[in-house]
Amino acid sequence: MKGTFPVERFKNLRTPFYYYDMNLLRRTLEEIRYQLKVLDWPAAQVHYAVKANHNPVILNHIARFGFGADCVSGGEVQAALQAGFDPKTIFYAGVGKADWEIQLGLDAGIGRFNVESTAELHVLAGLAAASGKVAPISLRVNPDVAAHTHKNITTGTAENKFGIHYSVLEDVIREAQSLPSIEFIGLHYHIGSQILDLEDFKNLCHRNNEIVHKLQAHGFAIKDINVGGGLGIEYNHPNRYLMADFAGYFQTYSDELNTNLPIHFELGRSIVAPCGSLISRVLYVKEGLEREFAILDAGMNDLMRPALYQAKHRIENLSSEEDLEPYDVVGPVCESSDVFGTQVMLNKCKRGDLIAIRSAGAYGESMASQYNCRPLAPSVFSEERA
Repeated sequence: MKGTFPVERFKNLRTPFYYYDMNLLRRTLEEIRYQLKVLDWPAAQVHYAVKANHNPVILNHIARFGFGADCVSGGEVQAALQAGFDPKTIFYAGVGKADWEIQLGLDAGIGRFNVESTAELHVLAGLAAASGKVAPISLRVNPDVAAHTHKNITTGTAENKFGIHYSVLEDVIREAQSLPSIEFIGLHYHIGSQILDLEDFKNLCHRNNEIVHKLQAHGFAIKDINVGGGLGIEYNHPNRYLMADFAGYFQTYSDELNTNLPIHFELGRSIVAPCGSLISRVLYVKEGLEREFAILDAGMNDLMRPALYQAKHRIENLSSEEDLEPYDVVGPVCESSDVFGTQVMLNKCKRGDLIAIRSAGAYGESMASQYNCRPLAPSVFSEERA
């Protein structure tokens, strides 16, 4: 089954471009709010992970729904502020915050710095003191919890660069509390991305329960918990599964977190990936010795995930209803890794056919480059933008 696209409208547009179904984005945001309401969880707040997609129209739409922003660079903090996010709901994480990025957050009065090392803690304290400010922080904890996902997007094990290992957490909290320009508030986690096994989140809950119980027993006051994000989507069947399993995701945390503290979530991919597609055209159908190649005008610079993570996206021929045939779907970039899929079953292709690479709303536009001097692809939105 193919997705529903305004193909007639597409015929007059230059490809490639990113197409966003704003109606699906709105329904997704409404579903998240509904699931939190069902659980009667007013103390839970969702922060959209800006790194998934920083398109200004997307950001503004999410901000108007009252979500916060999860940022991992000064540029993302600027983008969130420009899109209308309340500064108090902007949380800033990242292992390598430059001085100007920290200063930007201090000047804007953002709600939280998620601190990842004692070295960063002291730089932040110095900059805050020099500005006459007190920086609100959470300590990012490395809980040593593995996620069942690609090795390049797991972030919560001891071998990863992220966070402070939970075994030394008490010493770091004491250090933070000794600094007058630092206000220690809570704990922050993020164990990985594109996680479909809810047991991973359950394991994080159990580790958090252990950590919080121990800290509280030793007299440390924890005011809130940030469990990060990581909820995955179904890339193979985007028409059958229009949204991620938000009900199961939030229910897992509701059942397994042994706390009444306010909880923060940082969801990115699961919010925006399904609503976006990369639309391209077939330039050539090339007959190889053993297989056929559908050569597109979109390349790995427009969608990096297949080359970077060996990720698989559903690919559809929007122009053909002929019989299915296997194609290696490739781009024009001068790299052997510029491949969107091998032996993909598509309706018979010909030059000029419109091709949709689905679920590209996350890490498509945001990771795009101008490699090979290729221009950045524009964005096209469905008629509904409110």
